[in-house]
Amino acid sequence: MENLLNIVHQLDETFKIKNFGKDPAFSRYIPQVYEGKFDWRKKFEPEFNEFFNGLMIKGSPKVKNIFLAVFPTKHVLERFIEKGESGDLLFMHHPLLMESGDPNGQWGRGFVPIEESLLDQIISKGLSVYTCHIPMDYHESLGTSHAIAEALNVDITDRFIHDEKYGYIGIIGNLQPTKSEDLSDNLKRIFDLPYVDFEGRKKEINKVAIVAGCGDKTQWMKLAEDKGADAYISGEIHCHIDNDYGRKRFEEVIEYASQTNMSLIGVSHAASEYLVKKTLMAPWFEENFDLETINLIPQKDWWL
Repeated sequence: MENLLNIVHQLDETFKIKNFGKDPAFSRYIPQVYEGKFDWRKKFEPEFNEFFNGLMIKGSPKVKNIFLAVFPTKHVLERFIEKGESGDLLFMHHPLLMESGDPNGQWGRGFVPIEESLLDQIISKGLSVYTCHIPMDYHESLGTSHAIAEALNVDITDRFIHDEKYGYIGIIGNLQPTKSEDLSDNLKRIFDLPYVDFEGRKKEINKVAIVAGCGDKTQWMKLAEDKGADAYISGEIHCHIDNDYGRKRFEEVIEYASQTNMSLIGVSHAASEYLVKKTLMAPWFEENFDLETINLIPQKDWWL
């Protein structure tokens, strides 16, 4: 059993939560999606309402079990509420569900709020929630893109997509030579996917670029191609959000894909950011804390 505040302190320090300041995405989207629904600020911790990362809901002070997930889907939160005991902690990447859409199905709604009843059940049961978004994306050894590179046995040679404040979000590296079809099959296995989103014509893959999450930006794809990447692997290569923004981004990538020599492979936004929980964060919690169990909560569907 561990003290909650000790776990929070180590997470805050490891991911430099305060150094990152306000999360650029969720400082905008959380107020937007909850507007007119209920007073979300009263549900969440004061520091979370400032940084939009870190301890989001503070439960009982002693933690026996850690739960790991990526998005707060209804299924994930119901599972946490059902299985969690007072004091248990759920560590997620997103504080909001993001429906990015299914390349073989329905387009998504974008960011979706958590139902108030689920938040109230978490609070009344004395459970805690901690989320880490941008600080995890940019972390060099516990990052979302780094987990993908490790799973593929990539020999990292370069990093790209630089932010002066945060560092690098993307990874470039060498693979053992493989065919694009074999790489796609390997990614389906790693991410437990029925299919990937695929564009491009490159057959022989020796060097890859990796951007977990929302990588459907043609300027990033061009950077990767300029650095010699044969394949660009991301959570999303196409935005399937059902609004003007999503359709514009979709058309931009369609045009780019008709010209590029790279293979573009999307493994779903959610799956691409869940892998780090399974392969890097679960061992990190096990090594650093005296806990009874570390529980993974995968989503029912990765393509949302």
